[in-house]
Amino acid sequence: MTLGKEATLYERVADGRVRCTACARYCNIPEGKIGLCGVRGNVEGKLQLFVYGKIIAGHIDPIEKKPVTHYMPGSKIFSVATTGCNWLCHYCQNFDISQRRKIEGQDVTPEKVVSMTKRYRCQGIAYTYNQPTIFMEFARDIGVQARKAGLRNIFVSNGYDTPETVELMRDFLDCITVDFKGNGETTFVRKYIGIADAAPIFQTLLDIRDETDVHIEITDLIVPEIGDDLSAAKRLCVWIHENLGPDTPIHFLRFHPDYKLMHLPSTPVETLEKHHEIAREVGLNYVYLGNVPGHPLEHTYCAECNRIVVERVGFDIAGWHLDDQNRCKYCGNEIPIVGQLSATANENRFMPILT
Repeated sequence: MTLGKEATLYERVADGRVRCTACARYCNIPEGKIGLCGVRGNVEGKLQLFVYGKIIAGHIDPIEKKPVTHYMPGSKIFSVATTGCNWLCHYCQNFDISQRRKIEGQDVTPEKVVSMTKRYRCQGIAYTYNQPTIFMEFARDIGVQARKAGLRNIFVSNGYDTPETVELMRDFLDCITVDFKGNGETTFVRKYIGIADAAPIFQTLLDIRDETDVHIEITDLIVPEIGDDLSAAKRLCVWIHENLGPDTPIHFLRFHPDYKLMHLPSTPVETLEKHHEIAREVGLNYVYLGNVPGHPLEHTYCAECNRIVVERVGFDIAGWHLDDQNRCKYCGNEIPIVGQLSATANENRFMPILT
């Protein structure tokens, strides 16, 4: 019996090879070989998704951990992942999952994942910890069933995708946070990620904007000394402002030493604050710092009166100063947040289910 399930995101090419269309690498895979992600391979001239029906991790998380702050605030999310990834990040905090080139995990059906999500009283499913589009066909099948059950679907993504993956997103995806690293600067992504440049990420964001109704948030991991160039940060922020709009949330995340970059320090908070300043100067209205619990730039500020309208401490919501239309209670300005504060906010939102 062949492991997994035949993929749909591929095309046959000459000499028995297959061309995978799940990510912007477009791996051209000979018979018997596996793509860079480690989970999609050529079996007798067909592309097989080896991790279909297997999840290596399942946790209950707050949606704010993704990080997502302008969609279903306070929700509990069931986070799932497979092994493998299409990036080779030197800093990956999930390297034991993403860089594990083994087909491992608990056997589950899409229906089982949905059942688990509902059993743990979560409001949605996050496809996270590794790049979800490498298991896109499995994610889609889960997501379609989740929608039927009234659940939301969220991708935590590197955005290194294709028009073919964006087309499938239309079937089930509600929200995506696209995570740039090191401001998407070319030297950084070539050396520490293993991709030529960030161009496919920008194109994916344009395709999602134009072809779907998916809510978009942007994340940017700021790595000290090697991935904290302020001119690159300004270019990224200008692009977001011009192409996605000034109300697009952006999160600048603090790096902590991990995997192959244990020799680097954590990102200085001052560096993150400079990134925040640049983003605001460019005209982005909702700019956050991440991985700095207790910092005042974790909060959501009204773009009109600059009062705090959502108070946060880490991933918890400590204060909610919006009316039932998500308008600022102080000046009446509408804040672009999708959904009201969840009734389960801050209640049992951290729980490992699978490890």
